[in-house]
Amino acid sequence: MSRYFWQKTVSFMLTALLVSAITFLIVQILPGDPALLLLGTEGSPQAYEQLRNELQLHRPALVRYFSWFSGFFQGKWGSSLRYSLPVTQLVAEAIPLSVGIALCAVVLALTLAIPAGIFVASNPQSRVAQVLAAGSQIGMAIPQFWLGLLLIQVFAVRFTLLPAGGSDDLVGLILPVFTLALPRAAVLTRFVNVGLSEALEEDYIRTAKGKGLPWRTVLYKHALRNGILGVFTVAGLQFAQLLAGTIVVEQVFALPGVGQLLLAGVLQRDLPLVQTLVMLIVFLILIFNLLFDLCLGFLDPRLRYD
Repeated sequence: MSRYFWQKTVSFMLTALLVSAITFLIVQILPGDPALLLLGTEGSPQAYEQLRNELQLHRPALVRYFSWFSGFFQGKWGSSLRYSLPVTQLVAEAIPLSVGIALCAVVLALTLAIPAGIFVASNPQSRVAQVLAAGSQIGMAIPQFWLGLLLIQVFAVRFTLLPAGGSDDLVGLILPVFTLALPRAAVLTRFVNVGLSEALEEDYIRTAKGKGLPWRTVLYKHALRNGILGVFTVAGLQFAQLLAGTIVVEQVFALPGVGQLLLAGVLQRDLPLVQTLVMLIVFLILIFNLLFDLCLGFLDPRLRYD
């Protein structure tokens, strides 16, 4: 287990380093002179020089990168050019909402997908299973923003049961969470179904049946344990998509999360804010992928001792 742990940890560190370099390159190097880009052609020479000093553009790019990279992990994120506030303060106000929505969506997706996938795999010929399988196919094809608008139309406009958006209380988060969770539940249902169906065809399952074990014991004790392992890997990838998907959902429901903050920073060319938010989102994705990989390694001995 220790070797598996260190392999995943080293992979995490190298990926974080590579992504940070790409982020710095895209935000500060490729567009040209950031100060000129921010001020435009109408900026005065004094304002131009002041902004260059503020962004430390007089220093070599490699020095600025390592300074920013080390400062990121120390919480030295600079100040927002648009809001004139520390980036740490802005992130601290926005990140709990986005991460909370993503976590709730993951829990809801797993809660819906695992029972549905088990039922479809164990009762493939029933009409309910066929409806669930068809629903999962449709759910994977529906665009997220369109699903959000559809839920608003039905539950907020037609029946006025839930707020349409702009509210970050528990009731106001129901529709955003379902908007994020339902497409992921469809994907996870498919993977649970496929994994469990393959497990049910293995020789050890036929042996368990031949011994006269009850069907529920065969299904839940023997088949499910192996058939559901792949779901953890997919769940980690789905969480990564959820963090990126909150940017779209927060626009649809007008929620003051990281998505709104990032879009405002991009539109206003707020480089310190954009650079920090992109790196923070990537870092969170890498952290949760590492956690899911470690959980998978704990559950599957083949990975630990391969």
